[in-house]
Amino acid sequence: MVLFADDTSIIITDLNRWDFNINGNQIFHDINTWFNVSLLTLNLNKTQYIEFSTKNYYNVNTQIKYDRKGITNATEIKFLRLITFDTVSWKQHMEHLVKKMCTACYALRNVKYVVPIDTLRVIYFAHICCIMSYDIIFGGSSSYANKVIILQKKIVRIITDNKARGSCREVFKTMEIMTYSQYIYSLILYTLNNKHLFTTNNETHKYKTKNNNNLHLPTANLSKFNKGAYVTGIKFLTNFLII
Repeated sequence: MVLFADDTSIIITDLNRWDFNINGNQIFHDINTWFNVSLLTLNLNKTQYIEFSTKNYYNVNTQIKYDRKGITNATEIKFLRLITFDTVSWKQHMEHLVKKMCTACYALRNVKYVVPIDTLRVIYFAHICCIMSYDIIFGGSSSYANKVIILQKKIVRIITDNKARGSCREVFKTMEIMTYSQYIYSLILYTLNNKHLFTTNNETHKYKTKNNNNLHLPTANLSKFNKGAYVTGIKFLTNFLII
């Protein structure tokens, strides 16, 4: 169960699709029973569930009901400004970031002639960088992230009056602005700050090797898992840092 302000989310996992349907309904029934005992009422019209799965997932027609009343099966969800589809796609989230960055582009074009470049740099880090780096560890590996990088280059060109097709490499270095490296940096920080969520090699075997204290890299055939923050964070931390 995840509680935040007035939002409550319940995460249910199960390897068996049919058991997942049964367990989901049982938990939902228990929740409503607790509400009734506490003299509270759950608004079923504002309650939704989303079933995360891969594109090749076989649909078992999951239905969550209580007292013959079902709740809506959503295909996308917005949680703490993070938007994702039931197929764990970050397309919608990246498109949302692109819209916000386009608005920032328009604002910069209007103020660049009345403020110095140092002020524009402060505006970039205070506003635009915050938009880009929010939850970057989840969508940073997505192919849709390229649109964000392209817009970032456009914004830097606006600040520095560079040509539309000119190289931005030296400009990024001079202004000390990270591009894709922001994704790497954020993932490394996440992994370092949440080591308790990871397993080390010495916890998986008893052999004394030179990498014994390194984080254990799990093996999986699912590409979404291998591109996720958990596995990618371990790879970046192992390649860029010595633990």
